[in-house]
Amino acid sequence: MRFWEISLIIVNFALMGWILFARRETKRWFIIALTVAYCVLIAQLFAEGYRWQMIPAYLSSVIMTACYLLAKRKKSVRNRVTLTLKSLLLVIYLSVAVVLPALMPVSLFKQPTGPFLVGTTLYHWVDYGREEPLSKDPKDRRELMVQIYYPAGDKGKGNREPYIRNSHEIAKGMAKDLSIPAFTLSQLGLVESYAFTEARMSDSEKQYPVLLFSHGLGGFRNQNTFEVEELASQGYIVVCIDHAYDAVATVYPDGRTAYFQSANMTDISERDGHIKLWKGDVSFVLDQVEKLNQSNGRFAGRIDTTRIGMFGHSYGGATAAQMLAEDSRIKAAIDMDGTLYGAAYSESGIGKPFLLMSAEMSEDSKEDSDEEEARNKRALAGGGMSMVIPHTDHTSFSDFHLISPLLRSPGEDPHYVHRIINEFSLAFFDLYVKQTGDSSAMDRLAANYPEVKFKVN
Repeated sequence: MRFWEISLIIVNFALMGWILFARRETKRWFIIALTVAYCVLIAQLFAEGYRWQMIPAYLSSVIMTACYLLAKRKKSVRNRVTLTLKSLLLVIYLSVAVVLPALMPVSLFKQPTGPFLVGTTLYHWVDYGREEPLSKDPKDRRELMVQIYYPAGDKGKGNREPYIRNSHEIAKGMAKDLSIPAFTLSQLGLVESYAFTEARMSDSEKQYPVLLFSHGLGGFRNQNTFEVEELASQGYIVVCIDHAYDAVATVYPDGRTAYFQSANMTDISERDGHIKLWKGDVSFVLDQVEKLNQSNGRFAGRIDTTRIGMFGHSYGGATAAQMLAEDSRIKAAIDMDGTLYGAAYSESGIGKPFLLMSAEMSEDSKEDSDEEEARNKRALAGGGMSMVIPHTDHTSFSDFHLISPLLRSPGEDPHYVHRIINEFSLAFFDLYVKQTGDSSAMDRLAANYPEVKFKVN
């Protein structure tokens, strides 16, 4: 909860207690109490904005006024029953006023720990050489929204970037997938990231290495903000791709929205074939990144195209593994709990640095097929690394569990899980992409987190 939200609830609770339980003589000061309550309410609305979870707190002034007027009409002596009922009213009010905002928080992320501030910018790229297979119009070309996070020298004139641009469309898409009303996720529009919009790029280094991020089916480009901002703060340019019609919602500059369409794609062979579309997206984005490096803009000459890595969650993780195996530009990749769909790997492995992160619940699932185990074994052969993080499920590798405590796995501390993911990811990419890391860093992390099952194959 935010500062003024907490202040409003504390003030309301104190004033309601005073009005409900104070002696009759002090009730004449209720106007002062209501004035204070309204002032804090107005301050909260102006400073932080409205959200529906705070409605019980917003109605407190009305409740206090009603309680006073009822008490004024009724002059019966207080008794234990009356006191109990009033106490119950306060408990119910406080529970609703506090619990709803706590279950749908607007402060989600820890501040990045790297030496750089983080800047971000958004691009709309159209691949005129490919049709859009998921559109009804055969003339449509493949369009992608791509958000880049980068090391910033200062925030310039930029404001803090919202966690999600077009949060209404994202909430609508997520609500459909979760079978809940979209308004229950409206607080996502109030969440801020730690990145600054259009900030000045840092001049500390001549060039920066690149990491591409690919979300899962039904995910979106911002779904791993906890990780993307940390990597950018450590000196990486991170390129986040919305895979149109496979993201929960992709909003184009002209207002068109491409909503998720692949919900029924459950067959393994379908997913094996569909990944070709995603590989095409990543290859196209890599081409555009190279063009940015040759342009006259912010990234001109600042991108080290000889140092490129990729990471992804779920289907995006499978895409990262496929691109690592097929595209010489990508030097190392991380798959976060993604089944390895796509073309079969050689029995000798991918042949490049590869890390497969897995959730404990995915690892323990009895639904894992022999084919999936065989795919993992082939991909990890010849030096591939794997790790299993305890108290995690499939969505623990995204921001999803920060959105509400109700979404978390039993015993999970999402910030602790994210710290493990960030530290292993940074050590891996520093070693194999930035090429400045310590070769023993992964082993030290494994020793620091003995609960993590880390293995080099």
